Amino acid sequence: MADVAQAAGRASVPPAPPVEEARKLADRHGLRALSERPPLRQYLRDLWQRRSFLWTLSSAESRAQNEANYLGQLWAVLNPALLITSYYLIFGLLLGTRGGIDNFVGFLGIGVIMFAFTSTVITRGAKAITGKLNLVRTLHFPRAILPVSVTLTELLASVPGFALLFVLMFATGERPDWEWLLFPVAVAMQGLALLGFAFIAARLVNASPDIANLIPIIVRLLRYVSGVFFPVVHYVEGFPTVVQEVLTMQPFALMLTTGRQSLLNGEAVVLSDWLIMAAWSVGAAVVGLVLFWQAETRYGRG
Repeated sequence: MADVAQAAGRASVPPAPPVEEARKLADRHGLRALSERPPLRQYLRDLWQRRSFLWTLSSAESRAQNEANYLGQLWAVLNPALLITSYYLIFGLLLGTRGGIDNFVGFLGIGVIMFAFTSTVITRGAKAITGKLNLVRTLHFPRAILPVSVTLTELLASVPGFALLFVLMFATGERPDWEWLLFPVAVAMQGLALLGFAFIAARLVNASPDIANLIPIIVRLLRYVSGVFFPVVHYVEGFPTVVQEVLTMQPFALMLTTGRQSLLNGEAVVLSDWLIMAAWSVGAAVVGLVLFWQAETRYGRG
């Protein structure tokens, strides 16, 4: 009787379709092999379809950053405030690097808070893949979600600090102006450029984990060549003109320059700076995404 039941069970299982027919069915329903990289357009479409998941993941991680502390989300404001205070004591009072800046506190505050966003995105973005290998190896999804999630998470975590800047502007005597409306544009360009750099860093660290050890050194170097504590023009004087242009127009310096031009009354908005920063943002995002996408099938292997 058991043999009859087993035979009946085997008879009820339909035969597997031929390979060609199976391939046509997969193509018709948008299915593909896990080891196959999708076309870039389809890849972007897959990313867009998962936007709700991306937002939920990013907002949850942003809130979780301070949940374990007694003061909770208040640290999102206290941390940047304490950073500004400590750097002001060092660079403003002890070292006296304010050098002719009318509102050094405002200048420093913008540099510290905007560069903190840069620092966290690059540092965490570099490990976006290697830090979540279990997720990468378990689930099938566009791997670009992870660097995008890091960037969005840090953007949300930086919002209280950005809001603090407006309070700081009032406290230091800056007058509200229409140019303040440009600050979100400056942050958006910064975020887009950082997303591109996060894509590139994530791919490099996935290819060679040793590179992760260089990221903190690179970030520390960027902190000083971006003009966080003093204007870039102060330390490029005496350099050849080409070197001056490169150092003042590199994206990490322009991120702070555009932010300061939007909030400080003493900093005029220079259209060329904004156009160059916009070009950096779009260029970095596009190049970073393409480079990251090209290695899509290598993530989580090895």
